[in-house]
Amino acid sequence: MKLGKVEFCHFLQILALFLCLSGMNQAELTRSRSKPYFQSGRTRTKRSWVWNQFFVLEEYMGTDPLYVGKLHSDVDKGDGSIKYILSGEGASSIFIIDENTGDIHATKRLDREEQAYYTLRAQALDRLTNKPVEPESEFVIKIQDINDNEPKFLDGPYTAGVPEMSPVGTSVVQVTATDADDPTYGNSARVVYSILQGQPYFSVEPKTGVIKTALPNMDREAKDQYLLVIQAKDMVGQNGGLSGTTSVTVTLTDVNDNPPRFPRRSYQYNVPESLPVASVVARIKAADADVGPNAEMEYKIVDGDGLGVFKVSVDKDTQEGIITIQKELDFEAKTSYTLRIEAANMHVDPRFLSLGPFSDMTTVKIIVEDVDEPPVFTSRLYSMVVSEAAKVGTIIGTVAAHDPDASNSPVRYSIDRNTDLERYFNIDANSGVITTAKPLDRETNAVHNITVLAMESQNPAQIGRGYVAITILDINDNAPEFAMEYETTVCENAQPGQVIQKISAIDKDDPPNGHQFYFSLTAEAANNHNFTLQDNKDNTATVLTKRNGFRRQEQSVFYLPIFIVDSGSPSLSSTNTLTIRVCDCDADGIAQTCNAEAYILPAGLSTGALIAILACVLTLLVLVLLIVTMRRRKKEPLIFDEERDIRENIVRYDDEGGGEEDTEAFDMAALRNLNIMRDTKTRRDVTPEIQFLSRPTFKSIPDNVIFREFIWERLKEADVDPCAPPYDSLQTYAFEGNGSVAESLSSLDSISSNSDQNYDYLSDWGPRFKRLADMYGTGPECLYS
Repeated sequence: MKLGKVEFCHFLQILALFLCLSGMNQAELTRSRSKPYFQSGRTRTKRSWVWNQFFVLEEYMGTDPLYVGKLHSDVDKGDGSIKYILSGEGASSIFIIDENTGDIHATKRLDREEQAYYTLRAQALDRLTNKPVEPESEFVIKIQDINDNEPKFLDGPYTAGVPEMSPVGTSVVQVTATDADDPTYGNSARVVYSILQGQPYFSVEPKTGVIKTALPNMDREAKDQYLLVIQAKDMVGQNGGLSGTTSVTVTLTDVNDNPPRFPRRSYQYNVPESLPVASVVARIKAADADVGPNAEMEYKIVDGDGLGVFKVSVDKDTQEGIITIQKELDFEAKTSYTLRIEAANMHVDPRFLSLGPFSDMTTVKIIVEDVDEPPVFTSRLYSMVVSEAAKVGTIIGTVAAHDPDASNSPVRYSIDRNTDLERYFNIDANSGVITTAKPLDRETNAVHNITVLAMESQNPAQIGRGYVAITILDINDNAPEFAMEYETTVCENAQPGQVIQKISAIDKDDPPNGHQFYFSLTAEAANNHNFTLQDNKDNTATVLTKRNGFRRQEQSVFYLPIFIVDSGSPSLSSTNTLTIRVCDCDADGIAQTCNAEAYILPAGLSTGALIAILACVLTLLVLVLLIVTMRRRKKEPLIFDEERDIRENIVRYDDEGGGEEDTEAFDMAALRNLNIMRDTKTRRDVTPEIQFLSRPTFKSIPDNVIFREFIWERLKEADVDPCAPPYDSLQTYAFEGNGSVAESLSSLDSISSNSDQNYDYLSDWGPRFKRLADMYGTGPECLYS
């Protein structure tokens, strides 16, 4: 391994320093014999120790312990009766002593920057009695420095500022580098500074690190920032020294060396007469290349015919002149105003007065327009919230608008349906109250931005617009479901406990604390012997096998129902079915084929067995046909009717009467005409006939007897009629009362009346009028043919 020039120089320095220190230690050991020591309360005696201050070189990289020095007592005769012990900082851990010879060695690499010296105590003991033969003495081991630390800028990188147009030599900032080496020994910590980047604009003092300007009249408007690189090098900058760098960003700060100037000599603005007082008419700005306080300006109206109508102020953020209205405008009184406005710097630097003047003038003409303004909303944007569980008709909020004109006509509200195509919301035309018109769903649309129109009643063409943002608050109304359609397979050679699928879930809801799903098998699938489910507690679950020996020929597909529950309040759940296909896999567990192979039966069926199976199938078909035929016959009507069955049914509603008031409300005699001959219901194979009866005469019979006989007669008819329907019905075709002054108006009895009308011609009109011909003609008295 070859050493570079720098490394070789360092090695020679360390070697020379080590040899010098060793010679100094030996010399000091010899001199130490004449040093006395003092003991309190006794006369001065000669010190018997041979010891002194020791030095050891830092960063020793040798494999053997580093020799530090030797301790020796005059009592020690060399016969081994004396032993030496060491205590204090680093004793035993860093420094060790040979108890027989007193030699001290360092066992670890030392760093002066971590600790510059160690204080230890030494003592000589009698080996037999273990008693001290000399008083305990204290000594110091100092760590000798080498140049192993480069200078560092602890406060870098630096930022500084200097005014533009500063003269040469103006101080900008001072940088300081520190070197961890010993400043009292050699040049290891002596640092000099130099500039690597930033010339010729700046320079640096080599000894102090003060950065100064090197060029005059540096203009911020031309370039406002410079990046400097400063180097600090130890060993007084000599070759072999270590160095460090830092960056310094110097910004030229602004001075007021640019006067304000209007880009135009005149301005013109149109203003509606309905503009409220304190409204902004116009904004004008004088350009100033300076920034900050040096660009601050003040505006004032110095002349014109609008001194009392308008005023001008300054916007502190943009330095614009804001022209506002002080009095109401009247188009009929005055149609225009002219203003002379001055802009001037507030902070003028006397050094640059020669670049002035630092003010400028412009003319502003304001034309008043005669307009009718639309209604104005109290707020430009309304923000409202409503729960997605809100019922139809729930009030969400209210908007308000007014007519700014003098007429102050009433305002009517409506919703721009182009912004509410689904018509989720309604608004009261008079009050401006917004309500829900349909159920809301946050998952479909979380925010509805609608436009509300305000229309003047007297002038519908004047329409104001207000904007409403309605945020739908979420509720837990969506159950979790599989995050995707899983295609799960299990190998025929799968082992118990093998993971075959990792599943996750999604939920359309958006809870504030995020989703938390819980997975489990359904109750009917919990005890299956094929698969199990493990909830990973991180919104995922793992499907594992419970056995081995899966065979496609036995079962090629398994369906595993998985129960997923969310953490909402109330929580919702769903059951999702995972389809698992049994596949033939290779040695790496990759599915090759998942189709069930066809099996060939080990033995064919006999002819007798096939005939028996065929006979059973035919028998089942015959039974099915018989059942269908019987059901169709049951659906036929019980009473024969070619066209329709006309009947008058009495429907019972279980309503109770009101007592005597009900009996007095109508004439009960209308139900007393029971003197009618009635035939029993005919069978289906007999053509029914109706006997037309003459009008009976009224006979007074007690009410309860009349109704009892009537009901009894109907009951007997139903009992003896085999074709009667399975429901109770009262068929009354000619049961009328006799309390009417006009008597009966029914045409059913016209055949038995003394009418001269002849209806025989009805039989000549064809089959459509055959029914009427049978009823009113002179033929047989029958209703059906």
